[in-house]
Amino acid sequence: MENNQHTVQLIVFQLGDKEYGVPVADVLSIEKIEHITRVPGTEKYIKGVINLRGVILPIVDLRTRFNLPEHPYSEHTRIIITKKGEKEVGLIVDAANDVIDVATSQLEPPPEVVGTESFDYIKAVAKMNQQILILIDLAKVLNIEENVEV
Repeated sequence: MENNQHTVQLIVFQLGDKEYGVPVADVLSIEKIEHITRVPGTEKYIKGVINLRGVILPIVDLRTRFNLPEHPYSEHTRIIITKKGEKEVGLIVDAANDVIDVATSQLEPPPEVVGTESFDYIKAVAKMNQQILILIDLAKVLNIEENVEV
């Protein structure tokens, strides 16, 4: 049964009590948290690097990046391995819950909130039943690392 409504597939992940989404097309894999090697002189939100199947990847803690309170890692903590262009980066999230289809008609521009830096990384919000899903702008999140050099 064909539906004329366009949809986007999203990986749903959790940070605190909020759910976020990133397009499936930008995700290479979802990994359990593993040893992260700290790299001196990097921003606080860059937790370090991991060796994932022979590839060294930078790891960003989205809680820190979005100015959320720190939270100890748990058995549910995941690293979402993302790729945008040539840039591969792991994103630490509290949990990766699901893959869902969201109708593009459900996506709305992010609300404008003055003085909230983390809102710069929101691409859209989706109203789904009683919950709101925040779609992050992965390109902006990944561009952060390109500007880290001091």
